Amino acid sequence: MDFIDRLKYYHKWKWKYMKTTLLTPETDENAVKTAAELIRAGEVVGMPTETVYGLAANALDGEAVKKIFLAKGRPQDNPLILHIPDAGWLTRYCEDVPDAAYKLAERFWPGPLTMILKKKPCVPLRTTGGLETVGMRCPDHAVTRAIIEASGVPVAAPSANTSGRPSCTTAEHVREDMWGKIDGIVDGGPCQVGVESTIIDLTVTPPQLLRPGGLPLESLRDALGEVTVDKAVTQKMNDGEKPRAPGMKYRHYAPKAPVTVVTGGAKASARYLLTHAGEKSGIICFDEFTRLFDGHIVHPLGASDDKRAQAQHVFDALRTFDETNVGEIWAQCPDSKGLGLAIGNRLKKAAGFHVEDADDGKIVIGITGGTGAGKTSLLRALEKEGACVLDCDAVYHGMLETDEELRSALRSEFGDVIFRADGSVDVHAIGLIVFQDREKLTALDALVKEYVPREVARRMAAADAELIGLDAIKLMECGLGAICDATVAVTAPEEVRVKRIMARDGISEDYARARVRAQRSEEAFRADCDAVFENNYPTPAQAAFAAEEFLDTIIKKSKEE
Repeated sequence: MDFIDRLKYYHKWKWKYMKTTLLTPETDENAVKTAAELIRAGEVVGMPTETVYGLAANALDGEAVKKIFLAKGRPQDNPLILHIPDAGWLTRYCEDVPDAAYKLAERFWPGPLTMILKKKPCVPLRTTGGLETVGMRCPDHAVTRAIIEASGVPVAAPSANTSGRPSCTTAEHVREDMWGKIDGIVDGGPCQVGVESTIIDLTVTPPQLLRPGGLPLESLRDALGEVTVDKAVTQKMNDGEKPRAPGMKYRHYAPKAPVTVVTGGAKASARYLLTHAGEKSGIICFDEFTRLFDGHIVHPLGASDDKRAQAQHVFDALRTFDETNVGEIWAQCPDSKGLGLAIGNRLKKAAGFHVEDADDGKIVIGITGGTGAGKTSLLRALEKEGACVLDCDAVYHGMLETDEELRSALRSEFGDVIFRADGSVDVHAIGLIVFQDREKLTALDALVKEYVPREVARRMAAADAELIGLDAIKLMECGLGAICDATVAVTAPEEVRVKRIMARDGISEDYARARVRAQRSEEAFRADCDAVFENNYPTPAQAAFAAEEFLDTIIKKSKEE
């Protein structure tokens, strides 16, 4: 047993008896003072920052730093960052500080930016992972800076998670990973940024981004001009390569279940997840797609256009599944613009860079509207454009006979009474039940939403066509509208719809009018969809011509987006 192994063995038994104190500045006026005293005494404290919680210790004390590595189970060559209260401290610990450092500090400090600089001998090699460079950061969190100033020393503070696990963005996360391993945890509330600091290497020309984080790459380039990106940001480092900054080399942020990251447009990646997710899959997806994954454990990441929210939620999302029985996790990934580069980096590292690209070049147009509105005109125009048109109602009725999972779920909910002697499903029998029992109707709708979108997504993926049309009266209600590149509501005046239904179905005016009024209002269809096609044309030929012109505009716009 070598020295490190013996030390780990010692601390394993020490931790059994270590008491961790929760310090809350909001209720304890001595919390900051106590944390600073522990740091000065060579102990480790869980500390909030604006990015993530860190394990804080005196960066100049090699023995204190050793405790950080042991508590985290962190590889010895993974360097730590020095946290300081202002740029005036740079020359205490760094040599040959370039003008670019002060330029960045003036613009972005305090804030989520770490600068790699040449270290002075006073900074132990244990702190820097054996490197002659050191990361310097001034955090933008009042409690953090108060602790650093009260301790009077630069504070090493890597993320407060067990090495390899998702970073901690709340004190409770730190408690989960570090209780009994460190002396104290300071509860400074949830972290506002949610991903670690951006790391830029200023010892090379041009400067190089080593880790994307809370400060976007675009901001660095705006301040400095050319900034290159290290390959470790987008791909796995080789075994023999030495990391120049935290989070570069090792598998990070990983939950217990394996993760697959899906890139591509938000709607395309949602369709991919819907097609590939299995019964035991956990889902991390943008907010607008959560309804698609009924029956799964889902953690919303934030809206697809809200990367700030995504950054705040990404680590909590990854942690969500550790207390569940999911066998795998599928995660949507934002594009690489702005904070998306950092969010995607964390997800890909959690996945060990197991990434699938969902962009298939397909455009999906959803067509909805009440009975008699004239959807057929648009659907035929789509077919004329070479589209594969899927009738979602027909898909559902086909599944009633072929999909054993759906049939089993229906049997569990409604009993054998809905099955004929030959094993086929009696749709009329289901109708008699659900239209007399609102709870049963709700249950049926839930089953349709769980099973039908998945099958529709599979058929879309299998279709040998770049243009897909979905025909569904309940397009929005079942969640399919969210995965369409465009949604169109087809409308027509009630009198027109009634006449069309009477002629089409050979029914009375009263019955036709009752069917129209039993469905959603025209206003509801209009409100839910991206565009409206008013089909009040007196002849089929006129409707067909108008539909083709209308679709040309919709398709062109979808391609541009």
